Amino acid sequence: MNKLKAVILAAGEGKRMKSKLPKVLHKVQGKTMVDWVIDTARSSGADDICVVIGHGGEQVKETLKDRNVKFAVQSEQLGTGHAVMQAGDFIEDNADIIVFYGDTPLITAETIKKMLDYHRKEDNSITIISAIVDNPAGYGHIIRDENGLFVKNVEHKDATDEEKLVKEINTGIYCFKGTALKKGLSLLKNDNAQKEYYLPDTLEIILSDGGKVNAMVVDDADEFAGVNSRVQLAEAEAVMRNRINRYHMENGITIIDPSRTYIDADAIIGCDTVLLPGVVIEGKTVIGEDCVVGPDSRLTDTKLGNGVKFQYSTAIESSVDDNTTVGPYAYIRPNCAIGKNVKIGDFVEVKNSNVGDGTKVSHLTYIGDSDVGERINFGCGTVTVNYDGNKKFRTVIGDDVFIGCNTNLVAPVKVGKGAYIAAGSTITDEVPENCLAIARERQINKTGWVKK
Repeated sequence: MNKLKAVILAAGEGKRMKSKLPKVLHKVQGKTMVDWVIDTARSSGADDICVVIGHGGEQVKETLKDRNVKFAVQSEQLGTGHAVMQAGDFIEDNADIIVFYGDTPLITAETIKKMLDYHRKEDNSITIISAIVDNPAGYGHIIRDENGLFVKNVEHKDATDEEKLVKEINTGIYCFKGTALKKGLSLLKNDNAQKEYYLPDTLEIILSDGGKVNAMVVDDADEFAGVNSRVQLAEAEAVMRNRINRYHMENGITIIDPSRTYIDADAIIGCDTVLLPGVVIEGKTVIGEDCVVGPDSRLTDTKLGNGVKFQYSTAIESSVDDNTTVGPYAYIRPNCAIGKNVKIGDFVEVKNSNVGDGTKVSHLTYIGDSDVGERINFGCGTVTVNYDGNKKFRTVIGDDVFIGCNTNLVAPVKVGKGAYIAAGSTITDEVPENCLAIARERQINKTGWVKK
């Protein structure tokens, strides 16, 4: 059996995107379009992948530096055939080569595997993926003979009136035998108005040379839709969002309103978790079992344990352990580790801090650059004052501390285990274990002052 290789064409500018970013680097559900195609190629069995880059090539190369792919450069965009020519050194005689486009993120590995099986079973020199569509205008038409065998691919602008009625279209995805691809590329000509080399022209070249060319019809033409504009990007997002949400629901997750739930491709969600409307789950977020997330919450590269309740809140690059409650309107900023059975309440912000098990931060509190122990009670309006205008310092609070309302802890400062801090205090020195710290002016009432 021939080895499988993939060539991904990703050199185009994508002018209709109207963007400084190369087209293939625009994201669909948190992953660039070209990353989706690479993953599909790999899942189909292609371990050796060459990405043909051109416009914004260095940016594409930098983005894919950890993807273990090879690169070829198309310095001038002279057609799809010319693009594949740039990967000439990558093409082997004893290999099957699948040609993809970097702006087709919706293609599935299941379809490509079916194509490959068909290609090898029929011993085709070239296999095309085709589809039946209601409106074939703008596509290449697949023309067959009376026996259903492939005769030619004809572009819509070159088709006769009769050929334009053919609804079987060329999706542009091909599987070549390496020898056929090499030969076809070597005989490609650019004698057309655009002076470009078109990959579909290899079909008739190989057919006339005695090779076997055929098309495999698929059910879903939308799977092969290219993304050429922001409108089409949004359409691809909607399709992919539906696929991802369906996958999670089929694996035991309740999504109350899938149309208002956004889950990136790499997220992992445990059984019996409920996602309420307005949830956005980004990056490599991991959510445990039996959680309730939402409504209107955002998790980015964050880990939630089991049984977490997270409502109307945001967490970024942090972790929240089992049975903790977050929100409403809490903000967990990067590099936080929140323990088990913790309460992070309304309008609480936590940044670059560790919060121990059983601690309660119920409302209107800021914890920044702090190491907070277990079973601590934060009164309303507590602030760890971590910045002196020059440097940031840490606050360390021991277990079982009680902090009264409107307390300022001016870092660097340490509060010992079991200490109490009186409401309204500004703490600038260490508080020893089991002490009561009072740092405020004594109250004075001036009789008759208002009248005077």
